[in-house]
Amino acid sequence: MASERVITYQTPIYLQLREVVRTKIEEGEYLPGTAIPSENELAETYGINRLTVRNGIDALVGEGMLKRVQGKGVYVVGNKIERDLDSLGGFTQTMQEKNVRPLIKILTKTTRKAGDKYSHMFGIRPEDDVHYIKRLCYADNEPISIEEIFIPYDIIPKLVGIDLSVFSVYEVYDFYGIKLTRAWQTLDLAELEPNDARMLNLETDKSVLLFSCTSYDENERVIEFSRSYTRGDKCNYTVRFNK
Repeated sequence: MASERVITYQTPIYLQLREVVRTKIEEGEYLPGTAIPSENELAETYGINRLTVRNGIDALVGEGMLKRVQGKGVYVVGNKIERDLDSLGGFTQTMQEKNVRPLIKILTKTTRKAGDKYSHMFGIRPEDDVHYIKRLCYADNEPISIEEIFIPYDIIPKLVGIDLSVFSVYEVYDFYGIKLTRAWQTLDLAELEPNDARMLNLETDKSVLLFSCTSYDENERVIEFSRSYTRGDKCNYTVRFNK
């Protein structure tokens, strides 16, 4: 059992409670995905008032260690996965580098006309075909993102016949001698369609992180455009700035 800590009056009480709960999470007494005791239970256990408990819990919610679920309580958030925005790599590669077991479920894999938007982006005609892939990405069996990927058909004509649950898109690029050298990525907030929100185990009114990424090869040709709708409570992202 996790070690108990005594609430004193030497430092603000809500900060002491925050550290008590943090310790119980770190020592495994409060497990990821489970609810911690209610505010009333914590107040009674430590002989403090409920508002003080709420302030301590709010501090951990702000840190991303806890998550409030309307009408259900406060839940422990699992370890976040850190993704380096400066590194160019696919989902599977990134997860493996973090010692996290990746799993990808292909929701849609088809071809469609480029239309005005993607013809301009890829430098092709509006009537040309592009591959469209929509997939659900898991880390250690937990859904963390929904991704949409667009690739010009003539870059990988045989993509339709490749099982993308076995081979990653980046492995397919290697098969065809395609080398991505740089990417331009933007970050925004977005709301998901109800069905997509359910697949990520999110409430329909919750926003997700939307990463839009345009990838280029060594000839500066646009090879891929992707959109990743990612649960912000499951991933940390880092960016390096060089002076």
